[in-house]
Amino acid sequence: MKLEGLTVPVIVAAVVLGLGVAACSDRTPSAQPPTAASQVAAPAVQRPAAFPDFRRIVEQYGSAVVNISTEGVTKASLPDLPQRFKDDPLLQFFRGRPPVDVPVHGQGSGFIVSADGVVLTNAHVVTGASEVTVKLTDRREFSAKVVGADPMTDIAVLRIDAKDLPTVRLGNPAELRPGDWVIAIGSPFGFENSVTAGVVSAKGRSLPGDAYVPFIQTDAAVNPGNSGGPLFNAAGEVVGINSQILSETGAYQGLSFAIPIDVAAKVEQQILASGHATHAQLGVMVQEVTAPLARSFGLKQPQGALVSRIVPDSAAARAGLQAGDVILKANGQPIDHSGDLPALVDKARPGERLALEVWRHGKSVALTANLGEAKATPAADAPQEDAAKPDKLGLAVRPLTAEERRDARVAAGVMVEEASGPAARAGIQPGDIVLAVNGAPVKSVEALGRIVGGTAGPIALLVQRGDSALYVSLAAS
Repeated sequence: MKLEGLTVPVIVAAVVLGLGVAACSDRTPSAQPPTAASQVAAPAVQRPAAFPDFRRIVEQYGSAVVNISTEGVTKASLPDLPQRFKDDPLLQFFRGRPPVDVPVHGQGSGFIVSADGVVLTNAHVVTGASEVTVKLTDRREFSAKVVGADPMTDIAVLRIDAKDLPTVRLGNPAELRPGDWVIAIGSPFGFENSVTAGVVSAKGRSLPGDAYVPFIQTDAAVNPGNSGGPLFNAAGEVVGINSQILSETGAYQGLSFAIPIDVAAKVEQQILASGHATHAQLGVMVQEVTAPLARSFGLKQPQGALVSRIVPDSAAARAGLQAGDVILKANGQPIDHSGDLPALVDKARPGERLALEVWRHGKSVALTANLGEAKATPAADAPQEDAAKPDKLGLAVRPLTAEERRDARVAAGVMVEEASGPAARAGIQPGDIVLAVNGAPVKSVEALGRIVGGTAGPIALLVQRGDSALYVSLAAS
């Protein structure tokens, strides 16, 4: 979920008891001197690395972190009210009247990157805001202008009318490693300039709907109101912008995600120059290659970005990429994980050429794509055929209707009516659409039966559910 500001914070207090720190001792527990054998067998002592100087980092750069509050309006009508209010006889008078403007307030965080008043934050912090106020740690408040916002990376650039402001120092996210210390500063639930610490949990995370951002995952506590605040490394350099959490409750549950600062800096430069940002687009949806999927596609090891969907009339479609291709290299750079590809594409500009090494049907294929500019592209339609039940997978399927193809924005495929056996164990559900088997498109129910019947070993099904498409590996019964 995006971290959005809340007007009424819910405070949960926690008491931590009994946390002790054991001190190291250089004293020998026995008066007897150690033997030569014990000296040889004893492993070298690994002394723990020193903790970062959190206080120094906060004192030096905390004043460059700002609180952002927004004001806006939204339309509300009687149907938007809770049921207990709708039943009030006094409100019957207002039924049928047009929606009215209702004030909306939001909060977030940001940080100053230029002494003349340039502030970075998340785009979702200022989306729909008619007024944006930036508050400094010295309690000065400024009305901010939104220079530009890029929803694809969730980066916004603000400007305030001030000089000689404190600024942060930017670092290099490429130097981060899992286990490195990081510090988040922001305004969770409106508590300004709150400091939390944690470690880098992982890098290059891909999240649904954020194909252009290889997120830094951390376990630093981040909550609504932290959005747009900086993520510092142990040297006091900003390496990311706190943007999202993964939570079942809406509050922090140990999974926080930050936008790498090099991604944000590129967007900032474009926005300051032209007021907006542009992104190159290949036009594919990709997923990680697991060990079972690697076996299904004849790869020696799990690697690359598995193409699960091609955007019609995109650079990928024109280059001849197909669903089921595994992209192993782009411009000579190995693609070890699926998240490596969108990050590499976004470093390019629309119109640039991208040389691809692709694994297809058990052999390597070279393709070249002329990158387009990122934009929404509608999909095409096509006719369909009849039905059968490929018992080998435990699937009962039928042809798609024209309306279903149009709603799902697919040219072909079959609808899952029932899933049992291997299919059910793999997580396939009624209502899913099977698009391909081991990279071969499924154009009819009969075609699915033929492909599955002639396949030995693991089977990789390309399944679409809603707007997402994903390869699922299963062993036929």
